[in-house]
Amino acid sequence: MFWDTTTINCRGTILDLSEPGVMGILNLTPDSFYDGGQYRNEGEVLSQVEQMLSEGAGIIDVGGMSSRPGATIIESSEEIKRILPNIKSIIREFPECIISVDTVHSQVASAVLDEGVHIINDISAWNHDPELIEVVARHQVPYVLMHMQGLPPEMQDNPTYDDVLIEVLDF
Repeated sequence: MFWDTTTINCRGTILDLSEPGVMGILNLTPDSFYDGGQYRNEGEVLSQVEQMLSEGAGIIDVGGMSSRPGATIIESSEEIKRILPNIKSIIREFPECIISVDTVHSQVASAVLDEGVHIINDISAWNHDPELIEVVARHQVPYVLMHMQGLPPEMQDNPTYDDVLIEVLDF
């Protein structure tokens, strides 16, 4: 069987991976390491998304929980409150936009996937919430899993590798 490794199906929208692309990051959290709290209302959010798309972003990755070193894992209800209204607005205003959501919570993934989000991006590789992979599988969307040692509250306490390439590959 032939597997096409140059594209992924994002809920009917084909994303070409044969060449590098740009992902715009939209942090909707007050404590992001970069732009926390900068986008406080629908107009600011939509303006930022429009700018990222006009500058060449092929995917908009929306996050409602900071993953900076030392950040705390927030409750899924708080994350949903931060991002769901914005997800609905982005989908309404930019229906052609491929949207990724950065979350570690199955409840958040379920809520945003029900609205039409295309990709789930999980910094915990479903180690935080084992039900997350079931939600992703049920919706049949691409899933990006990340590697880190621990979670944001302690991931910088003592990160050590004997051979980072082999250990990440084994992970």
